[in-house]
Amino acid sequence: MKILQFGKTGQVATAVQAAVRDGVEVIALSRADCDLENPEAIRAAVLAADCDLVLNTAAFTHVDPAEARPDEAFAVNATAPGAMAAACAERGLPFVHLSTDAVFDGLTDRPYVETDEARPINVYGRSKLAGEQAVLAHPKAVVLRISWVFSRYGRNYVSFMLKLAREREVLKVVADQFGTPTDGEALAAFLVATAPRWAAAPVGDPVFGLFHFANAGETSRFDFAKAAIDRDPQTKARLEPTTQAAFAEPAPRPPRTPLDTSKLQSVFGFTPEPWRLAVERTAERLV
Repeated sequence: MKILQFGKTGQVATAVQAAVRDGVEVIALSRADCDLENPEAIRAAVLAADCDLVLNTAAFTHVDPAEARPDEAFAVNATAPGAMAAACAERGLPFVHLSTDAVFDGLTDRPYVETDEARPINVYGRSKLAGEQAVLAHPKAVVLRISWVFSRYGRNYVSFMLKLAREREVLKVVADQFGTPTDGEALAAFLVATAPRWAAAPVGDPVFGLFHFANAGETSRFDFAKAAIDRDPQTKARLEPTTQAAFAEPAPRPPRTPLDTSKLQSVFGFTPEPWRLAVERTAERLV
């Protein structure tokens, strides 16, 4: 089983490479290996690759800079995955792409399901939604929406909160933004384990399409941070709740974007772990 992976050094990209097991090989391409703003280079990379499946873990994930650099955000988050999916369709290969909860406006009183209307409120979310639409136009495409990803790898919310909690006496954390954290290592293990099933599936199989992947339960950014830093005996910070408005960031954030994973569980038999257990385990490995 050979996987061509766009993205090499990011959090999920690194987790996938760490999750590789016997019989599975990942060929990871960095941006130096393939320019994500060059659709022809992307197509050439897919057509030339010796692989059974293509996975895209690369993205323009900087929410605030995307407001000032929309052309770059759309090139990487929409045009690039569209080119990957089109090249996969030429070869009859399955293509797996990662998207985000930021495609929703956050004005909900329940977890979002895949059939809910996507109404992004910032450039990042709009670029990712355009990427979903481009990818799902092809027959053997998979889009996994994920949210608030954390792991032992790279800079993420858990590692960042642990760092700040050791540096500050008081740490103000947003308490009015809610979602479902996603264990990046569980995601990587799922991607590697499911790759052979995607590779063997015919067009029209229910394993293709749009899915939500996240841990069980929802939480606030405040409680997410608290669950992490409570596992660090060296933390000195006192957490204080604050509001999203107090940060006055360039890009608006949706206030509540929990993801319902029922479809994922039904099709793949995958049961997500409660978010707190995964966060605490990851924090203990990082401290």
